[in-house]
Amino acid sequence: MNLDVQDLSGTFSVGDIALALSLAFVLSAAVGWVYRFTHRNVSYSQSYVQTLVILGMLISLIMLVVGSNIARAFALVGALSVVRFRNAIKETRDVGFIFLVMGVGMATGTRFYTLAVVATVAISLVIMVMYRFNWFALNVQRQVVKVQVPPDADYTAAIQDVLVRFTTEFELVSMESIRGGALTELMYTVRLAKGREPGALITALGEHNAGQRVTVLTGYDQTDL
Repeated sequence: MNLDVQDLSGTFSVGDIALALSLAFVLSAAVGWVYRFTHRNVSYSQSYVQTLVILGMLISLIMLVVGSNIARAFALVGALSVVRFRNAIKETRDVGFIFLVMGVGMATGTRFYTLAVVATVAISLVIMVMYRFNWFALNVQRQVVKVQVPPDADYTAAIQDVLVRFTTEFELVSMESIRGGALTELMYTVRLAKGREPGALITALGEHNAGQRVTVLTGYDQTDL
């Protein structure tokens, strides 16, 4: 009986493996630092950034395993199809970074080292430029106003009169019954008039909603809700 161990790696050596995984680590870590530097919102996750680095190396490993073998590729797809991810991605931008490190892993795993380096540098520069010059920003700051009122009377007209005085535009987004029907919550998107402060708006609304809760969320387009 032949007990010799056969190396099935085929066309790559230990040096190739070390180079691919090391380069995947370095480039994925660089992407992680770019993500950390350009992150704006409050939901920064160290675990997410570490996952980016791990994912880049794993994809590189997977590409080394698969190589040009179609059977291995289909077997790998079947094995990975049982994995389910439950965490919701809060920003579409985060998905872009996931695909970026996947591309880096694929390039290093298939030993397109120059492509991996050039693509990482180029895409990272684009991200930094967009962050530095704030590309595609909407210079109109809006607020979300939530007003809770008793359900036994029509407070909508009084609330809207206050919004007319304090805002340049507003729109009723939703009207919802809360606390088992004990209160009604009105939600508006508004744009505060020049010189008007959120605190003054809260005070004015509080005078017309029977002392119920008033909430003003400012800059909600840049904040995780």
